[in-house]
Amino acid sequence: MATKDPTAVERANLLNMAKLSIKGLIESALSFGRTLDSDYPPLQQFFVVMEHCLKHGLKVRKSFLSYNKTIWGPLELVEKLYPEAEEIGASVRDLPGLKTPLGRARAWLRLALMQKKMADYLRCLIIQRELLSEFYEYHALMMEEEGAVIVGLLVGLNVIDANLCVKGEDLDSQVGVIDFSMYLKNEEEIGNKERNVQIAAILDQKNYVEELNRQLTSTVSSLHSRVDSLEKSNTKLIEELAIAKNNIIKLQEENHQLRSENELILMRTRQHLEVTKVDVETELQTYKHSRQGLDEMYNDARRQLRDESQLRQDVENELSVQVGMKHEIELAMKLLEKDIHEKQDTLIGLRQQLEEVKAINIEMYQKLQGSEDSLKEKNEIIARLEEKTNKITSAMRQLEQRLQQAEKAQMEAEDEDERCTHECLSKSDSLQRQITQKEQQLVQLETDLKIEKEWRQTLQEDLQKEKDVLSHLRNETQQIISLKKEFLNLQDENQQLKKIYHEQEQALQELGSKLCESKLKIDDIKEANKALQGLVWLKDKEATHCKLCEKEFSLSKRKHHCRNCGEIFCNACSDNELPLPSSPKPVRVCDSCHAILIQRCSSNVP
Repeated sequence: MATKDPTAVERANLLNMAKLSIKGLIESALSFGRTLDSDYPPLQQFFVVMEHCLKHGLKVRKSFLSYNKTIWGPLELVEKLYPEAEEIGASVRDLPGLKTPLGRARAWLRLALMQKKMADYLRCLIIQRELLSEFYEYHALMMEEEGAVIVGLLVGLNVIDANLCVKGEDLDSQVGVIDFSMYLKNEEEIGNKERNVQIAAILDQKNYVEELNRQLTSTVSSLHSRVDSLEKSNTKLIEELAIAKNNIIKLQEENHQLRSENELILMRTRQHLEVTKVDVETELQTYKHSRQGLDEMYNDARRQLRDESQLRQDVENELSVQVGMKHEIELAMKLLEKDIHEKQDTLIGLRQQLEEVKAINIEMYQKLQGSEDSLKEKNEIIARLEEKTNKITSAMRQLEQRLQQAEKAQMEAEDEDERCTHECLSKSDSLQRQITQKEQQLVQLETDLKIEKEWRQTLQEDLQKEKDVLSHLRNETQQIISLKKEFLNLQDENQQLKKIYHEQEQALQELGSKLCESKLKIDDIKEANKALQGLVWLKDKEATHCKLCEKEFSLSKRKHHCRNCGEIFCNACSDNELPLPSSPKPVRVCDSCHAILIQRCSSNVP
């Protein structure tokens, strides 16, 4: 006979022991009540068998002091391959009572069982055989197919709930010995126990399905409440959009009003400019007529005063004064023209600002259209969610029907068990057939459970999508708020433009007042020309100080002729006006002449 490979025999033995321990643990846990403590013997034996399976074929690592051969090294790899295992590794390292790598590995196995992810973690290790080759020999159980089989068996442990206290347990000094007496039993006891275990398993499965049904009903109710909250939030958003639309319509109306007001303002300013131009032209014409009249008067005076040369010189001096006044008037006209050009530039700037406001309104309208499109998409998403909820309710109804069928099958099984107690020997074959049927039902229930898990995952994904939609809606509401702020800023700018326009109107009014003053000055010049017949006027260049107060003339302290004596005074010393014989209208007179003329008038009055 051909000799078998001893390593293959070891792997087969360990595989059989793992099958027996996992099967016995599941059966005993289902009969015991499914919540297990650390003192439960089948659970302790399971950890011992898993420790032997992980130790099989480990490479010995040499160090300076001793040889190291522990399973903590490959288990640490799980953190790099499976990110969710980082919490287990960190909690194992933080445990105060563990001093050896073997104790840490035992604590890691217990925590993985409590998390129901031992099969997932070990599956990641088996897939990465290149990394495992650093820790295991090529013939080790974890490197061969037996390791994959054990990992597949570990999936069944997800049914068990374990509550293990790792802190107070001495895991460093435990001795891992397999107790074979737990797995060596008589055939009759095994048959009876298997039947009892299967019945208990069916009952546990029923309870488990009921719990799942309750959880699913709670999740469905929570989903309904969330859908209601989403509908409420959607209605609120629709109302806010309607308010925003009304506000935009109001803003558009205000914009139209502002445009009409700006057009009126432009028309008024143009009319004012035209009126001012006409006034300036009329003033120039009057000035020309007055100039012609003065020339005629000058010719008459020249004919009358040919003999008097002194008077001729005085008249020439008067004409030079008039030429200076003419230059001053021309400068004033140029200043007025500059002010008009500046105001025209400001009007152009106002037009540009109005065009910018138009562009901003167009952008606001485009953003509103985008928000309406997003609202339509959100309504479609809500309709899809409602369809999914209807599908979930139909699936729940199918599950309830299946549960009712399972309950009927249980009632039939109980009746058959009672009959079996009286007629065990005669009806053993029928019991076996019924057991096979129940096993098929168990398989169906397991498939239903898988379908329910998949439904759960789809529901969670739908919930995440709904959360994303809610976050997107909140972002859009924030954008609408920012648009409101921009609109308020535009209103503030519009108010500032109105203020600028009022200031410009005031400036135009001031220009009008200055033009009126210039007219009055021209009238004064005319009156002075009439009064020049027989008076001697001082030259402006000869007078540097006021004759009364003897203060020096400057830009702020202007020169003024007295229409009576012809001397030059400041404004404070010549702010009197009296009618003279040469002019019936009141003209400017100095303080001394004013006093003399008043005395004369008082003396002439009886």
